[in-house]
Amino acid sequence: MPKQVRHDTKRKIEMATDVKTHPLIVSVSPHVRDEESIAKIMWTVNFALLPAFIMSVYYFGPRAVYVTGLCILTAVLSEHLFQKGLNRKITSTDGSAFLTGLLLGMNLPPAVPFYIPIAGSLVAVVITKMLFGGLGYNIFNPALVGRAFLLISWPKLMTIWSTPTAQFLAMDARTTATPLGILKEEGAVKLMEVFGDKASLYSQLLMGNRAGSLGETSAIALLIGAAILIYKRYITWHIPFSFLGTVAVAAWIFGGRGGLFTGDPVIHLLSGGLMLGAFFMATDYVTCPTIKKGQIIFGIGCGAITMLIRLKGGFPEGVMFAILLMNCFAPLIDRGVSPKMFGAVKKKEEKK
Repeated sequence: MPKQVRHDTKRKIEMATDVKTHPLIVSVSPHVRDEESIAKIMWTVNFALLPAFIMSVYYFGPRAVYVTGLCILTAVLSEHLFQKGLNRKITSTDGSAFLTGLLLGMNLPPAVPFYIPIAGSLVAVVITKMLFGGLGYNIFNPALVGRAFLLISWPKLMTIWSTPTAQFLAMDARTTATPLGILKEEGAVKLMEVFGDKASLYSQLLMGNRAGSLGETSAIALLIGAAILIYKRYITWHIPFSFLGTVAVAAWIFGGRGGLFTGDPVIHLLSGGLMLGAFFMATDYVTCPTIKKGQIIFGIGCGAITMLIRLKGGFPEGVMFAILLMNCFAPLIDRGVSPKMFGAVKKKEEKK
């Protein structure tokens, strides 16, 4: 047998053996794969929210555990029962329902009655997620839809804010206004009177020692969780940084009562649900654009609508409404910034 023929035969045998031990994947794109799964991503996001949840328990006591626990339990059970009743694949253990309940709980005031988190989780999971086809098919962020439903249905109960107790076993708390509420109604001067000097105000906003939803506690804890997600590359900088940057610029230019460029962007950045919304809700894979350029546009839109509502709207906070409104435009943004197919311009010129 000639030398070249023997070499080719040996190479074919080696290739055949290699295919048996390392089978080739011949399929449509994507061809680049890794070991990440939906469950791994979802449970990592849940873990990233753990520091903020711990701080909410520290400041608001057992109420934080009860409210958040009811949201999570209702979300997981409702998804499981819905899928079981329709003989669908059970996905209630992949962490997505758990995450929906956790995010909804962190968007609620600590003093709400216990039927509030149950009703909100049912709307979030059953109506917003499962009736649209399950994870990956929902148009809007489920947790935010659940909160919007609760705010429309029980506006008074959803706007009763408790003063942080800083005691784990404390069961009672005095009601008060949120920093954004004080800022909107009485201005920054009154806010300084309530919290002391500017340094004290910033430190308390950063640590979370103020009234608000459970997820508004401790911006530093939320930033720690966000750093985990960015490090794991589960989210990128495009949406949160464009979101926060737009809020900061708009607050500086239009947020002061003394005219243009007299606002305090730090107060707006650290107050309300901005950190939670920018890093954990606006970056939802299903309801945000997939193209990086589109994500920047999405973040800018969220920031602009947030500040429009905060400064000119009837509510002191606008993060929820901003993200839900931009969810509507996510498919259009992706379509508008998507790269042109190879040869598309050439074909157009040929038609002319």
